[in-house]
Formats: sequence, structure tokens, C-alpha cells
Amino acid sequence: MRLHSLLLCSQDEITRAREDWMSGDRFGTGHGYDGPHIPTPALPGVALKPRGRVR
Repeated sequence: MRLHSLLLCSQDEITRAREDWMSGDRFGTGHGYDGPHIPTPALPGVALKPRGRVR
């Protein structure tokens, strides 16, 4: 899943994707990267609000 895909998701989907990333269940590993696992930022303690699409 790419970042732009997460911009179109619901809060539940974003929360689930974050949990999957942190547990290593869904996104696999980065081949050729020898550094430590890169954690996702914590989600805010409030409901996420869509910003809408402005072009």
C-alpha cells in the first residue's frame, strides 16, 4: 500500500494499516535495507478528518 492510498482511507483502515506495519504482518520487508525497522508515527488521540481533494 502506498502513502497516497492511505490518504483515501477511513480512520479504521489507517489504524489497521498502522498496526499491520508495526507488527510486520502485511507489508513485508525492504530488501537491501540493513537498518532497524522504521516505526510509524503515533496516530493523534482525536478522530481524523478528511481534508478533501483540492486541485
